Amino acid sequence: MLLFSAIALAVIVISQGGSYLVNSMIPLGSTVEWNSLVHLTHIRNMGGVFGMFQGRGWLFALFSIALIVGLIVYLLRSPGVKHYEFICFGFIAGGGGSNILDRLIYGSVVDFINIQHIPYWHYIFNTADVMVHVGLWPMLYLSLFERASETGTAS
Repeated sequence: MLLFSAIALAVIVISQGGSYLVNSMIPLGSTVEWNSLVHLTHIRNMGGVFGMFQGRGWLFALFSIALIVGLIVYLLRSPGVKHYEFICFGFIAGGGGSNILDRLIYGSVVDFINIQHIPYWHYIFNTADVMVHVGLWPMLYLSLFERASETGTAS
């Protein structure tokens, strides 16, 4: 649990630092070009994933809190939790926790990473969202790969 807690706390500190810097240095609705691929665009997400359900951010905060509590209960009570689960869930919980803090501090999630030149991609996200994916995709891959090797289907 120490590893999980350290990762989650580090992710929260880094993500909240990004939110603070963007909120204090880039006016809302403004864009700063970092390079031709990455722009920093300060927007506020009052909803959830991909901006859905605007004005119902509190619902996503409650859902996130419930997921993080469930995750912690799983890690504390389940026998045989794998080392990678503590690591991956640390990133996921830290990212979720940071978005919850954004909602509490700023009243919405501070989004600012704006990737350019991807067809049909118009989403702006934040560091916490990246950290959720840093934990989610390896967790998914490792879980599937491990399960496949246990059943003998992997080569």
